[in-house]
Amino acid sequence: MDARPPTSPSVRPPTGPSGAARLPEADAQLYLHPQTLARLGTLELRAKMIVEGVMSGAHRSPYHGFSVEFAQHRPYVAGDDIRHLDWKVYGRSDKLHLKQYQQETNLDLVVMVDCSGSMNFGSRSFESASGVGRTTSPDGRPYWSKYDHATAVGAALAYMSLHQGDRVGLVVFADEVRAMLKRSSAMSLWRQIVGALSVEPVDKPTNMARVIDQTLGKLTNRCLIALVSDLYIDPEEYRTALARIRHKRHDLIVLQIVDNREKEFDLRDVAPFEGLEGEPRLKVDPRAIREAYKQVFAEHLEKIEQITRSFNFDYHLVNTHDWLGPPMAAFLAKRNAQIKRSKFG
Repeated sequence: MDARPPTSPSVRPPTGPSGAARLPEADAQLYLHPQTLARLGTLELRAKMIVEGVMSGAHRSPYHGFSVEFAQHRPYVAGDDIRHLDWKVYGRSDKLHLKQYQQETNLDLVVMVDCSGSMNFGSRSFESASGVGRTTSPDGRPYWSKYDHATAVGAALAYMSLHQGDRVGLVVFADEVRAMLKRSSAMSLWRQIVGALSVEPVDKPTNMARVIDQTLGKLTNRCLIALVSDLYIDPEEYRTALARIRHKRHDLIVLQIVDNREKEFDLRDVAPFEGLEGEPRLKVDPRAIREAYKQVFAEHLEKIEQITRSFNFDYHLVNTHDWLGPPMAAFLAKRNAQIKRSKFG
């Protein structure tokens, strides 16, 4: 499989007055490719490129119809976006109230991104197809890791939701919650999200039970949770965590991140294999175990998907060698379906 993106005359897109990228429609899909995202450098720019690509690739804005149907007022609280203040109500009552639109009566979004040791694996080169741009990550890595991919997905979800006027929160986790940002609809949260995601994965395993308990303890209302992780955990531990989420009546979208080499195990030479979460080093002949490995790996993916769907949650498998458009489009479709259910009951 050729992992390289199509060539482009330029990797620097023009920008509009807001600083958001404005891409020609013909080039939009290029910016959904992991290899191209690696060339862009900053996480903020990657997220904007993904969003712009999804919007242009769909030939129409996914925001069409959002924030146009008034639903109700609610009192202003610190951190809310002042663009939605109703000054007429303020003039009559001397109290600050926000206009809420149809989608804003829906669930808040909490993005959970896994930074455990296994997320540091990657087999895609940072070097661009044309030989220009970045050849390594900011911290010197020559590869595009699962964590790079997960942060691009998570940041794009947050970016889209903030621009829709939704409240967004962030959790970065491994064996415990490593960073947490309180939910807000203020665009100033964006810089904090980028900063919190710009960390290096830790050499710790994922403790899903602890992380879910820590996260749910901070949520006082029903939320939509987007879980972005490779989910290298025991399926029964995963089932227990999802049962807790369902019990608290939250909704969940699971985006399981895998690297193509993990899935295909296309290695030939005998070599030492070293675990990223404290496991001992093993000398392995990949050819001798390839078929058994692929079967076990496929069974794990199937089990994770089966458990997720058994709770009526959405599941998407995301390969680091694939375009990022599909999970973004799936997320938007999920949001649109929720809005429709909220509107028509």
